[in-house]
Amino acid sequence: MYDNICKFIAENFKDDLATWLLGSPIKLTELSPTELSSEPIRADSLILLQSDDLVLHTEFQTDADEDIPFRMLDYRVRVYRRFPNKEMRQIVIYLRKTSSELVRENSFRLNNTYHQFEVIRLWEQPTDRFMSIPGLLPFAVLSQTNDPTMVLTQVAKAVEAISVGVARRRHRQLQRNIAAASGILAGLVLKKDVINKILRSEIMRESVIYQEILEEGEAKGEAKGKAETTRKLTLNLLRIGMSLEQIAQVTELSIEQIQVLQEEIQKS
Repeated sequence: MYDNICKFIAENFKDDLATWLLGSPIKLTELSPTELSSEPIRADSLILLQSDDLVLHTEFQTDADEDIPFRMLDYRVRVYRRFPNKEMRQIVIYLRKTSSELVRENSFRLNNTYHQFEVIRLWEQPTDRFMSIPGLLPFAVLSQTNDPTMVLTQVAKAVEAISVGVARRRHRQLQRNIAAASGILAGLVLKKDVINKILRSEIMRESVIYQEILEEGEAKGEAKGKAETTRKLTLNLLRIGMSLEQIAQVTELSIEQIQVLQEEIQKS
């Protein structure tokens, strides 16, 4: 969930992300992983953005991942194949503080093959770096601070102050999205009741991010309920002696799935 929130931020605040990672608000457009390969590596937190001369590849990681170095190499080669003349910046951003040495790995080595990328550990980043740019506010609470509660309070005040140069309707949605993202990421370092006291819950509930999470949860709940209903039906049909082929037609399960449930009955 946290990785996906970061992806939402990066996709909706491209200029702010570029200002932080590249040093200036370079105009970037999204680059789909499918443009690089028909079978992209599965990575929910993968963000690919491009300008005329540059491809920015960022990956937000909640926790350490030993597969990251190879993934960086793999995407570097894919981008080179598609855009041989473009520069590429690859940055892995770790969210949750850890003592794992994996979050310090910034290269891939295999015999004579060597590839290097950049790593940012948010808990080592100065808090001020995130406080002056709206799209970066959600990261402030995960930065280098001994008092994340105080930082989140400052973030809440900064969110309330977002209005200058922004149309009223848009500025309200901007506030909601940043507040929701800040509240969700704060869950990595603060308890829920502390977060709710600082950030107005009604603003968070009205945000696009919150609604997407809610819809995703409802969809998962419906899918889980349907799966359980199908499972119970299959077990009952097995108990009355219906053939596997007939059950497959009724439930739309595969023969292999039905056999697993059949073994479950036999064991019990």
